[in-house]
Amino acid sequence: MPEPLPPSAAALAQRLNTLLDIAAAERGGERPQFPEIKRGVEERGAQVSRQRWHYMRAGTGPLTTDTKLLHALADMFGVPITYLTDPEPEIPDRVGAQLELLRAMREAEVKSFAARTLTSDLSVETLLEIRDIIDRTLREHR
Repeated sequence: MPEPLPPSAAALAQRLNTLLDIAAAERGGERPQFPEIKRGVEERGAQVSRQRWHYMRAGTGPLTTDTKLLHALADMFGVPITYLTDPEPEIPDRVGAQLELLRAMREAEVKSFAARTLTSDLSVETLLEIRDIIDRTLREHR
């Protein structure tokens, strides 16, 4: 049986950006910046340059296959290495829970924005119709 192909550079970028979003949510909105990433990677015995980190996050350039770096990043973000290296990884429970929380928060923000913006001159019936449209749209995009 052939060995599975590693994820593409774009898939790795998406996963890294997801981990950065989760880290930001856990820290009250502040995403880790490159100096912190570099320090965390170096503490784990690996190296990453600003340029490499940029193309890893952007999904441009060659796919990063440096296992020492990928292990360091996985450890730093608290996920199994397979999340970064497998083409179809199992989503770690913590990542899945945080993604669900972020999705719920975004939905709440949309509803809150609509409520603040639209309530001034609209009838109750129109507001309920708008609510139903928002709910239906958010359900369809899950």
